[in-house]
Amino acid sequence: MVTDLATEPASTADQTAAGEAAPTKAIAHRTALIIFGVVAVVVIVLDLITKQLVVAHLTEGEPKRLLGGAVYLSLTRNGGAAFSMGTSVTWVFPLISLVVVGWIIWMTTKLRSLPWAIALGLVLGGALGNVGDRVFRAPGVLRGHVVDFISLLSPYGTNFAIFNVADMALTFGVCLAVLLELLGRHRDGRIIKDQPRRAAGSSSSAGSASPAGDDGSDDAS
Repeated sequence: MVTDLATEPASTADQTAAGEAAPTKAIAHRTALIIFGVVAVVVIVLDLITKQLVVAHLTEGEPKRLLGGAVYLSLTRNGGAAFSMGTSVTWVFPLISLVVVGWIIWMTTKLRSLPWAIALGLVLGGALGNVGDRVFRAPGVLRGHVVDFISLLSPYGTNFAIFNVADMALTFGVCLAVLLELLGRHRDGRIIKDQPRRAAGSSSSAGSASPAGDDGSDDAS
């Protein structure tokens, strides 16, 4: 029993020094999946509601000025990507989104992290929000135009692409995921902490240092 108590901290220290992840900040897998699903559903619902309100109350070419011109509500039907790029291959975008959805679902297989659950939920909700437009809106299935309506600093997306709630969620989710990776936070709740580097040559100096005259050469002279 004494041996176990003495060796356990040493092995943990060795793992930490080697840069292995410590199982901290983890939550139950089921809880993480629930949070992930709730975030995705909230994004989808908000995206759908705002798009329906915009379509019902705004007219294309008649933007509404808000916050002194910092934000404009400008109804736009986008058949392509950002800045209307790729309008001739609209069918490609829902296929790409479906690949993203599959990747997100695979990412949740070991999900035990609250921040990761939020990040992946935002990405999934954003992807599905725009896929819904591609599938169900005019002019047809896989060719539908996405409803965009938020324009910053100009009424027609001159400074930045006009976007919607789904785009916002997708962007924030990706940024959060990148930040978590940079911080060493894993989807299963582990956190990898970098250990401070030892001073250069400190270990070698300690190993090679010896009292002067150990070999008796000074006495011989």
